[in-house]
Amino acid sequence: MPFLEQLFKKALDRLPLTLEEGIFLYENAPLEELMFTGNYLRQLHNPGKFAGWMIDRNVNITNICFSQCLFCNFCRKKGSPDAYITTVNEYIKKIEELETMGGDQLLLQGGMNPDLGINYYEDLFRKLKEMYPSIKLHALGPPEVVYLSKKEKLSYSGILTRLIDAGLDSLPGAGAEILSDRVRKLVSPAKASSEEWMAVMREAHKLNLPTSATMMYGHLETNAERIEHLVKLRDLQNERPEGHYGFIAFIPWPFQDKGTILSERQGVKSKYNGPGYIRLIAISRIMLNNIRNIQASLLTVGKEIAGLALHAGANDLGSVMIEENVVSSAGATNRFDPEDIQSIIREAGFDPVRRNQKYEII
Repeated sequence: MPFLEQLFKKALDRLPLTLEEGIFLYENAPLEELMFTGNYLRQLHNPGKFAGWMIDRNVNITNICFSQCLFCNFCRKKGSPDAYITTVNEYIKKIEELETMGGDQLLLQGGMNPDLGINYYEDLFRKLKEMYPSIKLHALGPPEVVYLSKKEKLSYSGILTRLIDAGLDSLPGAGAEILSDRVRKLVSPAKASSEEWMAVMREAHKLNLPTSATMMYGHLETNAERIEHLVKLRDLQNERPEGHYGFIAFIPWPFQDKGTILSERQGVKSKYNGPGYIRLIAISRIMLNNIRNIQASLLTVGKEIAGLALHAGANDLGSVMIEENVVSSAGATNRFDPEDIQSIIREAGFDPVRRNQKYEII
């Protein structure tokens, strides 16, 4: 049996491919065969012709961040004229707009602001929950937890426990970029290392805090590092205690290069193209045999490619995302309302189902 055929059979049997096998399949398999396999596995994980979507709002707590990642146009240094910390009155306005549209999840992210410690986040979460008890806080990410751990001299588990007690409902997979320290030293040297990122998620899984995993690709990483990223996520998912959420979803998106330091000063342009994204979705579904949901990044790839991704292994198009500032500031301009996103799903041949952050149908 030819080697590619052996690998496809192994994948279809939902057996874990090795790093070397994943690289070989990613680089050598015909795209249509990868799509077929990704779609078959999607049906095993999520039977039927359904594709998920949701309504939420991404509010940035602050744009002040010491990390100054080379791909980020959003962050500001302390003292910059346009630096800010979102006020309670601004949260009230934004949440009421979200609820008017029928949304109930707030994605809270922002920079690692040296002036904001664990007490600030606890007070903020409690205040928001007191005012809006039904709102779900999908907030911060591993880099912020690592930063708070060092600042407060507390363990990752200690930080997460206090945040959960204050109202944290789930932890985004932000800041993963590529889980390779070679790459991270080039694009985000001040941010959490790959092992620190995974260590936070390991503790979150022990605490049964729902999490997601991400990948920002198409800059300085190699194909092998992309597959290594997937293997690390799969292995970490295998460590989660039985019955715990672990990684509920995986979301890859391409590097947006408009105006970034990485692009303007170092000449690194995004390697994104449509067929390449579909190939990545398919290989993600194949390698991540223990993560049920794969979300296509409608915001960064647009409706045609996102619709195709639903035939290659993805089963979700993410959120209407009433507000998003970070990726948009680097050139992502694909924004859709609830009717649009449902129409895109139907045009792709699927039935739209609205879901929550835990990927439960509502």
